[in-house]
Amino acid sequence: MAPETLATAALALVVLLLFLGGSAKAATAGSHAEPGGLARLGPGVLVPERWRKPVMIFCAGAEVVLAAGLVFTASPLPRWGTVTFFSVATYVLWELRRRRPDVGCGCFGDASGSPVGLRSIGRAVVLTGAAVLVAVVPVTGRNLLSPSWHTLIAFGAGLALLAVLSPEMEESLARVRHRAPCEQRPIAAPKALARLRSSSEWRSHLDLLTAAEPSDTWRELCWRFFVYPARVASGAEADVVFAVYLSGRRPPVRVAVVEGEAAGPLRKSIGVSAGH
Repeated sequence: MAPETLATAALALVVLLLFLGGSAKAATAGSHAEPGGLARLGPGVLVPERWRKPVMIFCAGAEVVLAAGLVFTASPLPRWGTVTFFSVATYVLWELRRRRPDVGCGCFGDASGSPVGLRSIGRAVVLTGAAVLVAVVPVTGRNLLSPSWHTLIAFGAGLALLAVLSPEMEESLARVRHRAPCEQRPIAAPKALARLRSSSEWRSHLDLLTAAEPSDTWRELCWRFFVYPARVASGAEADVVFAVYLSGRRPPVRVAVVEGEAAGPLRKSIGVSAGH
């Protein structure tokens, strides 16, 4: 396909995702009037609580402005601004996955409540590449008025790829099936335990465990925690704490090894932000 054809399809995809993301963020920011309502969404969790709502509103406004600039102007400013936006978004998602794996990306507001995974990061990388193509090849909104069949085919293929990389699709279908968010669904502990024991995190820490059954388990929102007594390489006693996300076909599992006196008040201190 000609570069202009691919760039036109990329422009349509980027504008569509910017508009949807900005609209969803604005709606979410407007619906969470109570303090702490945005505590589990997006880059706002990396800033103090009083800045979370302004940060989400700013992101929403930036996305809408960039989308309008791409469609109605030929200026390089919104084009390279979009490249910067998705590049920064990719970095922020990577940091969220590393530092706060319990929170959602907030890419589409509260519809993006699942923990950040490689699919969300991959989507941001794809959109960054599409934005670079739009910045390099001179296409504008006029190119969208009379698309060729090749452009429509390229747009459909790109949309399918983004759908595969969007965990929000599964979460939306799950909400339709269950008619309740993950936090409110009754999910039996044995089911979560089965998910845990099929994970690589379980296999990599199995040699440390000194008991076959957990010494404690509890649920917090959409996470189920399991605590197992263990002994580390130095011979010291410890607790291995697993956190299993309760939604999705391949739910993420986090693990933390807590040694010595720190293994005491686990329920008050441990969080799913621990690394693995």
